[in-house]
Amino acid sequence: MDGGGSGAAPYAARTAEEVFRDYRARRAGMIKALTTDVDKFFKLCDPEKENLCLYGYPNETWEVTLPAEEVPPEIPEPALGINFARDGMNEKDWLALVAVHSDSWLLSVAFYFGARFGFDKEARKRLFSMINNMPTIFEVVTGSAKKQTKEKTPNSSSKSNRPSSKVQSRAESRSKAKVPKDEEESGDDDGDEAEEHDNTLCGTCGTNDGKDQFWICCDNCEKWYHGKCVKITPARAEHIKQYKCPDCTNKRARA
Repeated sequence: MDGGGSGAAPYAARTAEEVFRDYRARRAGMIKALTTDVDKFFKLCDPEKENLCLYGYPNETWEVTLPAEEVPPEIPEPALGINFARDGMNEKDWLALVAVHSDSWLLSVAFYFGARFGFDKEARKRLFSMINNMPTIFEVVTGSAKKQTKEKTPNSSSKSNRPSSKVQSRAESRSKAKVPKDEEESGDDDGDEAEEHDNTLCGTCGTNDGKDQFWICCDNCEKWYHGKCVKITPARAEHIKQYKCPDCTNKRARA
């Protein structure tokens, strides 16, 4: 999504969902810069260069470059001069600082589009709600997003440490938590619950290791899986309305 064009007509058709997709893609690009591509990002932020900015783009890429030449710019500018503090701070602290400014910029861009496209109160509220359901870049870069997810899971207070909802990270949002079939008849006895849980196996690896880890249940076959075994993270699970495991997905494709 760009901010160019003229006249009100093109903007009237924009929706909160479209702006959110733009936000999510830009966010993904900036997270890459600060995590998987961090060595490349660090080298590009040479303090000997001029004011540099970190941009995230709608195609999930990122770029360290000079600010736009036109004034005012087409969209809000990221923080200027992120490179100047690179060698004067601990690397983790510097990355966290850049992450905070990146979060601020993403919100500025999203609500800039919201204002430019004429969003009403409900559309703005919907946009912010979708954004607020995702961890911030700062939380991802510093690792606090994982800590928060772990704290929210029932495992932290459960004596048997069993998965207690379809998706642990969504436990609070589901009115009826679903437990594995082999636990439904566990009764009130904590010892029985723990023993029943010993038989709850991951549908992929066939073990019940990692009881404190993230688990997810297939809505179709109702088997439980380690999140890592099916490549589903807690953050991704937040946006899955109905999860189907790889086996059920492949069966449907063959049919």
